[in-house]
Amino acid sequence: MNPLAFYKCLADDTRLQSLLLLADGRQLCVCELMDALQLSQPKVSRHLAELRECGIVQGERRGRWVYYCLAPGLPDWAREVLLTTAAAAPGYLKTARRRLAASTCTPA
Repeated sequence: MNPLAFYKCLADDTRLQSLLLLADGRQLCVCELMDALQLSQPKVSRHLAELRECGIVQGERRGRWVYYCLAPGLPDWAREVLLTTAAAAPGYLKTARRRLAASTCTPA
């Protein structure tokens, strides 16, 4: 992955927030991200598809749900950028993390 492609993928609020939530180490399904970001399923899915194309996230289908996490092959430098950003700007995700904690999404 080259740095330009990586940073272009981060250059959208929805994609950046999604990535920073995933950088917390959890696998999240689309409905959890919908709750956290207060966005529609098509919008969240479209942004996750772009992140998959960039090689930053990967999805795993479990029944009718797809769970996303940071791609295992993500270069260390890129992973470190996400972790550092999440740690340095806790206020940026405060509302999204609160919504995620209160999510009523129950994928099974």
